[in-house]
Amino acid sequence: MLSLPLGVLPLLCFPAVTPVLAQGEPSEEQQAKPSASVVAATPASEPAASEPAAARAAAPAAAQADDDEVTVMEEVIVEGRGASRLGFSPSSSEGVTGREQLRRRPLLRPGEILETTPGVIITQHSGSGKGNQFFLRGFNLDHGTDFLVTVDRVPINLRSHGHGQGYVDLNFLIPELVDTVAYRKGPYFADTGDFSSAGSVSLDYVRNLPNAIAMVEYGAFNFQRAMLADSFKVGRHDDDLLVAVETQHYDGPWEEPENFNKINLLARYATGDAQNGSAYTANAYDGSWTSTDHVARRAVDSGLINRFGTLDPTSGGTSSRYSLTGRWYGTDSDRRWDVSAYAYNYNLDLFSNFTYFLNDQVNGDQFRQIDRRWVQGAHGANTWFGEVFGRPAETRVGGEFRNDIIENGLENTVARRTLSRTRRDDILQTSAAAFADNTTYWTNTVRTNLGIRGDVYHFDVDSDNPSNSGNKTDGIFSPNASIVFGPYRDVEFYVNAGYGFHSNDARGVTLRDDPTTPAPNDGVAVDPLVRQRGAEVGVRYESPGGLKSTLTLWGLESDSELLFIGDAGGSEPSGATERWGVEWTNYWQFTQQLSLDFDVTFSEARFTNAGDEDRVPGAIGTTLAAGLAYETEQGHYAALRARYFGPRDLEETGQVQSSSTMLVNAHFAYRLTENWQARISIFNLLNREASDIEYFYPSRLENEPAGPDDGGFNDVHFHPVEPFAVRVGLTAAF
Repeated sequence: MLSLPLGVLPLLCFPAVTPVLAQGEPSEEQQAKPSASVVAATPASEPAASEPAAARAAAPAAAQADDDEVTVMEEVIVEGRGASRLGFSPSSSEGVTGREQLRRRPLLRPGEILETTPGVIITQHSGSGKGNQFFLRGFNLDHGTDFLVTVDRVPINLRSHGHGQGYVDLNFLIPELVDTVAYRKGPYFADTGDFSSAGSVSLDYVRNLPNAIAMVEYGAFNFQRAMLADSFKVGRHDDDLLVAVETQHYDGPWEEPENFNKINLLARYATGDAQNGSAYTANAYDGSWTSTDHVARRAVDSGLINRFGTLDPTSGGTSSRYSLTGRWYGTDSDRRWDVSAYAYNYNLDLFSNFTYFLNDQVNGDQFRQIDRRWVQGAHGANTWFGEVFGRPAETRVGGEFRNDIIENGLENTVARRTLSRTRRDDILQTSAAAFADNTTYWTNTVRTNLGIRGDVYHFDVDSDNPSNSGNKTDGIFSPNASIVFGPYRDVEFYVNAGYGFHSNDARGVTLRDDPTTPAPNDGVAVDPLVRQRGAEVGVRYESPGGLKSTLTLWGLESDSELLFIGDAGGSEPSGATERWGVEWTNYWQFTQQLSLDFDVTFSEARFTNAGDEDRVPGAIGTTLAAGLAYETEQGHYAALRARYFGPRDLEETGQVQSSSTMLVNAHFAYRLTENWQARISIFNLLNREASDIEYFYPSRLENEPAGPDDGGFNDVHFHPVEPFAVRVGLTAAF
């Protein structure tokens, strides 16, 4: 069982406090915006699905004093981490970053916008067009397993994906149009299920723009980008039509140029207002690239290639995504409802070579992964405002449905030419879920949340090998509970616990014959749904002087990490794990112009009952992220950011560890006129020669002699961080 040293949770030097009765007095942010009608932690037009209902509507009483005086929750517009979270946050590890702070962050790639979540590290081990690698809470999350990402309420994680379970690709994202990034961690929330046990992030686009935006960027390594966006009032009711187009080209510092080309198109039509309305969004993305995959360290040390060289210049791929989404929502005196539906088409052709000539000393080990799919789904919830045992309460009931129609393939290739097929599968994966939760405000300083979620999954695989065809249905229940004490003036305390799960790849669920070995019936089928359990305790402190700080101690157990290995076409079993850690996050608004954020996290991950070989390869340990931003009244600003990615165990004994990575980036903007702004982004300011990511496994270089037992040579394989680079941009608002 998971053992948490809760008794030693340090509360540091928070000042002594005594309970007080809130009188509905607005925070500093609310006083600055007395006409605000938009909910805390939400975009300027739409409530965030991740927020508790009381924070989203003209809420019922949040608490009631002994003299029966009722206090009503206020609503605020979130522009950054400076907005108060006291009184409605469900946990200490929950938060939101608004548009004002997002625009001050230099982004080397769109996925880095998720690093606004404390403890999240975004890396890349291949070309720019491929999905990023994620790390959080003791996990090497690969491309998204156990980390749920939604954009405008549409789940981006792709299950039973050709390259890896839960694959997330955010290249279709246009960062300038993102209004909020809301994050939560742990399996404590009834409205999120699959992939969310480590954490979840919800991104929302803006509804409209105050001005049209035309932007061009140019930078090192032939970086070229252009973006045009505008919104219009249309129809008799002044509905909003938002349109945007983005194009980008990038070669990168690699000896073999990436030649990454992408185009994004976005159109959104929105009616009504923040409380009652609808929104319809269409998005199209297309990208192609050549990739320099991670390389063996011995190849660099021997001089065979340099740090930015490649061992297979024909790796790379193409990807596309076309989507339609709709959302309908409304609020009246005693309830709020919200329904969304989506459909999208996704395609990926990915050519990779991670072992070079280990398996085929003549043609090499390049392989092609194919993923073609149609995804349809819906999510809805209804929240009633009422009472439980005479106390103010909110009760929410909702459901989800998702259907993936998938065609997957794995082939052996040379220079992107097919040599042989490893496997080909047609997959139908369908899931449905129902959830309910209740938040009750028992006193002015005590509130609870109790929730339950039930999921049912159906897996149907039609494989080119009949032994690997089949179907299976599985279900799981996930209860959760939370209790919050406070606010006591400036402090609030949280206790959260819950059950979660992640699904496994459908091909692993029905596997009998591993296509990479000649022996029959040698496949290891994986559990369809893997149980996870988590708990955390935390404290949130918000001082009148502008400091907002949280401290969280958390733990998470997983029954199994049996995963389907998309690179090989089979499954690789591993044992149960437990993870635990501490997170300390801080945001300090010194003045209206100057702010500082500083986040530190520490995690450990271990296989249970594994003896001395209990380390989880790639599991993240220590992270640090800090940023200093200054903005003048004229709209000029400067921002400096640092990010530390600590060493990780690369194999089970802990004898081989990765190096650490420390990066410093800078971002400057100067308003030339009322309508023109110049920007400069500097990446890897100190020009560190570090690794973006590292792995440890056997490989063989071309013409390299046979390794021990003809199994190649175990080595660290790394993808370097990009060197010092400058990008300049010019933006016109008209």
